[in-house]
Amino acid sequence: MKNISKTFSGVRALNDVSLNVKKGEVHALMGENGAGKSTLMKILTGIYQPDDGEIVLKGQNVRFAQPLDAINSGISIVHQELNSILDMTIAENIFIGREPSKRLGIANKKEMRSKTIELFKMVDMVINPDRKLYELSVAEMQMVEIVKAISYNADIIVMDEPTSAITDREVAKLFEIIRKLILQGKAIIYISHKMDEIYTICDTITVLRDGSYIDTKSAQQLDQQQLISLMVGRNLEDMFVKQPSPIGERFLEVKNLSLNGKFTNINLQVRKGEILGIAGLMGAGRTELVEAIFGVRKIDSGEIYIQNQKVVIDSPQKAIKHKLSLVTEDRKLFGLNLNFTVKENITLVNLKRYVRLGQIIKFKEEREVTDRQMKFLNVNASSRNTMVETLSGGNQQKVVLAKWLLCDPDLLILDEPTRGIDIGAKSEIYKIINKLANDGKAIIMVSSEMPELMGMSDRIIVLHEGTITGQFNRDEFNQESIMMCATGIKK
Repeated sequence: MKNISKTFSGVRALNDVSLNVKKGEVHALMGENGAGKSTLMKILTGIYQPDDGEIVLKGQNVRFAQPLDAINSGISIVHQELNSILDMTIAENIFIGREPSKRLGIANKKEMRSKTIELFKMVDMVINPDRKLYELSVAEMQMVEIVKAISYNADIIVMDEPTSAITDREVAKLFEIIRKLILQGKAIIYISHKMDEIYTICDTITVLRDGSYIDTKSAQQLDQQQLISLMVGRNLEDMFVKQPSPIGERFLEVKNLSLNGKFTNINLQVRKGEILGIAGLMGAGRTELVEAIFGVRKIDSGEIYIQNQKVVIDSPQKAIKHKLSLVTEDRKLFGLNLNFTVKENITLVNLKRYVRLGQIIKFKEEREVTDRQMKFLNVNASSRNTMVETLSGGNQQKVVLAKWLLCDPDLLILDEPTRGIDIGAKSEIYKIINKLANDGKAIIMVSSEMPELMGMSDRIIVLHEGTITGQFNRDEFNQESIMMCATGIKK
């Protein structure tokens, strides 16, 4: 890609950017959210058209008017934002637009199902190809997208945050597949905010910043601190700024909590000022557990105690009443209304506070509280009336946090709080979490990133197939031991 430029509504998204990718290499494309990585890849895959510049593929100038042109030229992509069609099956999603057919053009569903099963064997997963996408977790949907991209047998595969929702076991399997693809002469363009992945799998690194090309170097030539400096234009202090916070009285206790097919006999407690981490592989029941605590899912048995008082939480409304808040794993599907402004999203849960006579919004108070929350969380938006869908992932996540912090919760549940956001925004969110703990908030944090979990937590519990297989205090943290518990080998 040579001298690519792209402007949206007068805003320069890419300015004279070049990218050279070789056959048989894994090429990392790095930069903060808003650096232009996804825009550049959407141009490569025919979703956008460049204003200037050219694409040269195997020595020939090409121009892709639509995504199908790129696919037919041997380019496929795993998108950062999941593009699954929720009412269709796994098999139908993977083969949409290229279904194997019988005579008269009738789709051969039997062949489509068997091919889907074979594709998932590559990633060491046994699935029912007839499951609808809305039945899947975010992690399972991510694996469907990965399998779909591989199924095209493309020469270039773009992987835009392919591991943002999957755990270490699935990541390891993906890396095995990438290595096999490289041996076949494929080229992989790999976008990730996870530094350990970049240095594990990538050969070459290209850095973008603010829509401009910065540098390309061998991964061996760049250490992590140098790479961060190129990405953000400044040095970041230690990512995990965990400071010991005073641990107070027990706020939440869960006794023998069970949900059929999801988790069994879960016992846990979290104190004020404590960060309790929850580790586990995909399908371990982590999200289901925190959703049950918050009343999104109805438990089959067990008890929940808030400050030593037994409570019934069978809806999010009751959870909020008991001073609980939940930052969901998928912020775009469950955490935000993308068609609302920053202000409307921040005040949504607490709108009753800013209404008089039952229906008239007190706009001045709403504006004032929004501005305070935006300032406290350093939300980077042109104004409170900016549409939230236009913000970077990190700023969208801050809006979700602002919404829930406005409830003044005593327990904040964070499910994958830094999923798909850049390293600078991660650092800011870690500082916010630390401040909340120091202010005496109890925090439960689910994360698939082991360095994040170990760096931020006071204690970690580990789930495997819906049961707790290990518990670790901070001075006992050991990645190998935690992973043994996550795979079912008890500590």
